[in-house]
Amino acid sequence: MFLRLISRPLMAKVKETTGIVGLDVVPNAREVLIGLYNKTLKEIQAVPEDEGYRKAVEGFTRHRLKVCEEEEDWEMIEKRLGCGQVEELIEEARDELTLIGKMIEWDPWGVPDDYEYEVIENDAPVPKHVPLHRPGPLPEEFYKTLEAIQQKDAPKVTSGEPQLKE
Repeated sequence: MFLRLISRPLMAKVKETTGIVGLDVVPNAREVLIGLYNKTLKEIQAVPEDEGYRKAVEGFTRHRLKVCEEEEDWEMIEKRLGCGQVEELIEEARDELTLIGKMIEWDPWGVPDDYEYEVIENDAPVPKHVPLHRPGPLPEEFYKTLEAIQQKDAPKVTSGEPQLKE
């Protein structure tokens, strides 16, 4: 048992490449992630508690931090999180920290109660200053597949009355 505890770090699988151009291997990725996630949880405290952004960031960050604390091996962290390689997770965590700073600066939740805004109803004409996005038509195969699925899944009886066989 003693030998296993000492040799475990020596037997750990070493990652040689990420396979992604420009993304180098981080040998201590677990420790880096734990540090970034703790920093994220600290910095997100500046966002109001009832904001959806804060709730979302705290939720996934706590989950990822818990996995990183429970797992020693980078492969298990990647497998349990299912969000890419640990190096990609590091990039995401750094980007999230940058975004938190921007969100605090922009203060999108600080809209005054007396702020006037224009509501565009579904049938109202869109003002000229609002860009229109009209997606192109879907391929014909989409409609054929949709029709086939609907026919397959359609209930045989369309009314509440039982049908008699002739």
